[in-house]
Amino acid sequence: MASPNPNRKFLGRLPLPERNYVADALRTETLGGVLLLLAAVAALIWANTPLGDSYASVRDFHIGPASLGLDLSIQHWAADGLLAVFFFVAGIELKRELVAGELSDPKAAALPVIAALCGMVMPALVYLVVTTAGGGSTAGWAVPTATDIAFALAVLAVIGTSLPSALRAFLLTLAVVDDLFAIVIIAIFFTDDLNFAALGGAFGGLAVFWLLLHKGVRGWYVYVPLGLVIWGLMYNSGVHATIAGVAMGLMLRCSRREGEEQSPGEHIEHLVRPLSAGFAVPLFALFAAGVAITGDSLTDVFTRPETLGVVLGLVVGKALGIFGGTWLAARFTKAELNDDLAWPDVLALATLAGIGFTVSLLIGELAFAGDATLTDEVKAAVLMGSLIAAVFAGVLLKLRVRTYQALSAEEERDEDMSGIPDIYEQDDPAYHLRMAAIYEEKAAEHRRKAEAAGAVRNSGDSPA
Repeated sequence: MASPNPNRKFLGRLPLPERNYVADALRTETLGGVLLLLAAVAALIWANTPLGDSYASVRDFHIGPASLGLDLSIQHWAADGLLAVFFFVAGIELKRELVAGELSDPKAAALPVIAALCGMVMPALVYLVVTTAGGGSTAGWAVPTATDIAFALAVLAVIGTSLPSALRAFLLTLAVVDDLFAIVIIAIFFTDDLNFAALGGAFGGLAVFWLLLHKGVRGWYVYVPLGLVIWGLMYNSGVHATIAGVAMGLMLRCSRREGEEQSPGEHIEHLVRPLSAGFAVPLFALFAAGVAITGDSLTDVFTRPETLGVVLGLVVGKALGIFGGTWLAARFTKAELNDDLAWPDVLALATLAGIGFTVSLLIGELAFAGDATLTDEVKAAVLMGSLIAAVFAGVLLKLRVRTYQALSAEEERDEDMSGIPDIYEQDDPAYHLRMAAIYEEKAAEHRRKAEAAGAVRNSGDSPA
């Protein structure tokens, strides 16, 4: 792994391997985000039409072996089962960021970590202030703390904004750190009474998982059944089952050895990410976002303390937290902002991070599990807050869209057709020789055209 560039500026150009990784990862997440958006719209339509009763019937239908403690509703399977795949990918992302990405250099990691932390603390504080002042329940303080990277990228795709790779990488790093803190919150604050026998079994399974990886054992037929056993034990232990996915993801090796094009973690992430982004998360959204929307319920979103706290936490808390944390961290670390970008770009990105969908819906279900009505109202608040944040972010990003398009085009330009963007080859003599040959060939062609044009003109000027 190349050593970090000490002269690299905040939101400056990424190293080529990191740029390629971010581009590949976000390409899948963008497609998944569009599917997520479609699933959420489908859930709202299904739940608010005469077919609404069938939606509730399917969502609440129970299936699974009761003898194993897994007789769960479809909604429950989606939240605890499918999201374990999502958190498995999140675990791999986190491990890779720690060993080979933006978080591998403590100096470079300080700024996005502080920004992400402030971007979770501020929404929680906003929620607590609103609910305390209004006499509401403080149980949902964690709901507005999460950012949904896939939904945010879907918004970018819908509004047609192509962000420079540095901004996209910063958004991805924010989301990875955000997921880490969300995992900690779920593990600490939403753990039921512990079944120590099941928890011990889960830890034993994880030890076997690690040992097999350490010994270099390969084969999905080994790890998938073992992973399912670990998940089932973790679910029955009282710890949220998605923690099993995170733990297994963190165990994968994400550093490349000599001769490897991809580490095992990167390879598995490449295989599993489409399953997570294209199936697991959209299906969770389908059975989590289907809340009844009426005039009264929309009014309640902006008048009930719990729901208003969620909306303001996402829209105001996220933007202030991430932007303020970034600005303070840059000021005290003397990090210089990339000359091609400005602080309004950071504010737009911070506002975009207010789109908190998947994990926010999950935490909403966990926080108000005993109150179905309030759970649905909080879900409606998550949808409304995310929508408002998306609109504000869209406006802010559109104000700078020409700058983003120019920077993105510059990053993609490959005039010598080498497969590597020209901006990354400025220190390569061979690149300049290739470009010289290209320009010489073009010059020779124009000379031939000039001679031909001159011959035509001279023949036209000659007397008959």
